[in-house]
Amino acid sequence: MSNPLMAQMKHLLILALTLTLTCNGIAAEARWWKGNLHTHSLWSDGDDFPEMITGWYKDKGYDFLAITDHNILHNSEKWLPVTKARNRDVAYAKYLKKWGSEWVESKVEKGATSVRLKRLTEYRRKFEKPGEFLLIQAEEISARYLTSPIHLNAANLRQVIQPLTGDNVVDVLQKNIDAVLKQEKETGQPVLPHINHPNFRWAITAEELMQVRGERFFEVYNGHPLVFNRGDKTHAGTELMWDIMNTRRLTELKLPLMYGLGTDDSHAYHKTDSTLSNSGRGWVVVRAKELSATSLIRAMKRGDFYSSTGVELDTLKTDGKGISVAVKTKPGESFKIQFIGTLKDHDSTNKPILNAAGEKLRITHRYSGDVGTVLKEVAGSWASYQFTGKELYVRAKVISSKAQKNPIMAGDKETAWTQPQRPR
Repeated sequence: MSNPLMAQMKHLLILALTLTLTCNGIAAEARWWKGNLHTHSLWSDGDDFPEMITGWYKDKGYDFLAITDHNILHNSEKWLPVTKARNRDVAYAKYLKKWGSEWVESKVEKGATSVRLKRLTEYRRKFEKPGEFLLIQAEEISARYLTSPIHLNAANLRQVIQPLTGDNVVDVLQKNIDAVLKQEKETGQPVLPHINHPNFRWAITAEELMQVRGERFFEVYNGHPLVFNRGDKTHAGTELMWDIMNTRRLTELKLPLMYGLGTDDSHAYHKTDSTLSNSGRGWVVVRAKELSATSLIRAMKRGDFYSSTGVELDTLKTDGKGISVAVKTKPGESFKIQFIGTLKDHDSTNKPILNAAGEKLRITHRYSGDVGTVLKEVAGSWASYQFTGKELYVRAKVISSKAQKNPIMAGDKETAWTQPQRPR
């Protein structure tokens, strides 16, 4: 057989094999995966068992979940007294009824009942299925500076990271983020750190957040009722903080864009109420080729995801020349799509907040209306924005006419936020 003929046959065989693999889904295109990266269980200050929590998310159509308990991973021997504190007795009764005595391990000593919390390696096999559902090992690293809680989540850890202290808020943040990045480098396993609820007890200002190096993620929406996503008369809301950070990171600090996550931060699972930190309020939707921690984290680090409290996108396209968004519509629902950003020639004036004695307070500064302004707004389920070259960055926000389910603030509408993009 001649060499040219052999080469042609080899080419045809490779082509046939490629087509077969593609048809079998092995070379599948990227798709959207829905998940929550901030949830608590009885391993720390949540009020239900990981199996019960995971079952809720899987049943509700989530593709992945990270249970992020404070300063602990689900990999040790831990027994929990069954008491009335934090609904433990209620949780235990439901757990036993759902999972049965063959699965639930309990013991009675001196008239008191204790139950063993299952490790992640034990309960994950009850839920995980390739391409359908994934559990990611994670932790909420919970540090502090004076009275300010400085918390960040780390998803896909191998080992627990003990919180580190520091000389100020930025120092505490940086040391703990560096610890996460150190583990990522040493293990070669991708890890996603993200800064939690900056307005929880007014812990972190935009000026502090913007200085952190090596961090690309923070919570623009958190479903806990005490996190003040909207801010108040004195404090900036998290969306404005997002725009302040990215404006100054790109201009003064020469740092990359910060991305915004939506999360539940759920703790309470036995009653649905706006005053409780319930599940199902905020999530991320990630575009990745496969449902694995590595694939999801790499996609998020590229900014290939959006955050939501109810709005579902049909398409999202970004190519360095612009952004186009199409929403999955439902009968009786209308949408407003805003393209928000800061222009290069913006007024960069900002002023600190002062007390009665004229002293600077540790509160996000006041900025001109040029920072995070609405550059374009469209009423409808589809819109696009073409970069002019005058923008520092642009992000899209989709607001539905539909009220958010079980909101923490009256009047909250279902919303989606895409990640900021820079013109290329």
